[in-house]
Amino acid sequence: MAPERETATRERNPAGATAAGRPRAARLDQPRPPRRRILPEWDPEAFGRLSEKIARFLGTGRFIVWMTVVIILWVVWNVAAPRHLRFDQYPFIFLTLMLSLQASYAAPLILLAQNRQDDRDRVNLEQDRKQNERSIADTEYLTREVAALRTGLGEVATRDWIRSELQDLVKELEERRRHDGHPGHVVFPAERTERPPGRDTDDR
Repeated sequence: MAPERETATRERNPAGATAAGRPRAARLDQPRPPRRRILPEWDPEAFGRLSEKIARFLGTGRFIVWMTVVIILWVVWNVAAPRHLRFDQYPFIFLTLMLSLQASYAAPLILLAQNRQDDRDRVNLEQDRKQNERSIADTEYLTREVAALRTGLGEVATRDWIRSELQDLVKELEERRRHDGHPGHVVFPAERTERPPGRDTDDR
């Protein structure tokens, strides 16, 4: 029985060259190795930034001046230079080809720069819209708080209201005392014109 068990164990767990030659399965907890690609790779952001720089340079007066100078030198050289040194004869076919090539590359670069600018403008507009919504919400909240404060202050007794109530109360008490037979009595001693004897004039 023991030799049969050892044989079965060896069949299930092969050792030596057979186990080493078996390919291991890919593990799920590790990233896959990068695949080889035939086409070259580039960074879209770097290419976009380069296109924006080129488009920004194409839209300046410096580029127009330099292009004008180059064209003038090109034409003057191919007209006034000796015949064996001319590289583009009178119809200037090579110059036309270069200008067409420049235009064919400049147009896509300008469109790419415009698309990137449109994307940035869209993001900025979205951020501005969210900021405006937050500002409107804050304004509405402050408006409600101010209205609640006004409502609360409307129920608070102010100094003028208390003064008017006290004046009405004094008048009412004076009228009652007049009706009771004390016409010369004053409600508040502080309103007496004559001071009580025995007090200094500065004592108030």
